[in-house]
Amino acid sequence: MKRREFVRTAGGATAVAAAGAGAAGTAAAQEQQPVWPSGVTSGNLGSYRDARGESEVTVQVGAGDSGLAFDPTMLWVDTGTTITFEWTGNGGDHNVQTVEGGGPASLDSGDPVGEEGYTYEYEVTEEDAGITHYHCVPHTAVGMHGGLAVGGDIETESTGGGNTGWPENIAHVGVPLHAHWVGIAAILGIALTFVFTFYLLKYGESAHTGHGGAQ
Repeated sequence: MKRREFVRTAGGATAVAAAGAGAAGTAAAQEQQPVWPSGVTSGNLGSYRDARGESEVTVQVGAGDSGLAFDPTMLWVDTGTTITFEWTGNGGDHNVQTVEGGGPASLDSGDPVGEEGYTYEYEVTEEDAGITHYHCVPHTAVGMHGGLAVGGDIETESTGGGNTGWPENIAHVGVPLHAHWVGIAAILGIALTFVFTFYLLKYGESAHTGHGGAQ
């Protein structure tokens, strides 16, 4: 293959890789989530899980480094799902209770409890359809809030990727980390292609011409 043909081929392949990386990042960035109330989105941790299609889901009570969060903080389920709120034993005494006027689901675990392994089960019904904002009463002022979306008739919006198990300070960067790495690799590939092209055009062709003239 001639040098110029090689340059054109390498450049085209790199451009395709970059376009693919951009498309992957855009698709990932356009995940649909329910439109949560501001009190929910400002809750500690901020993790999200779409658990539709699952019959049982567990929410940790007392999650995060300080034990003052629900995990997942935002949860989307179908009617008929059984949600088990399980205490971690961290962050002091907690409870689960729907914020006054916070939505259709009547979450109420009773008095605050600090015992690790304590559980409160709630079976979601059709009456719970919609979005419910709940909190831990003793820690509502420090951001221990959560959200529960039920059913398919939920208003959604495009947001970044949800929590994938990474630490909370990097889990919500908007685009999953793998898309970033692909994008970086594509950019590096483009840069190397330009450098290689410049070298060939400036030195390779001139050296070839000079060699031909010497003959």
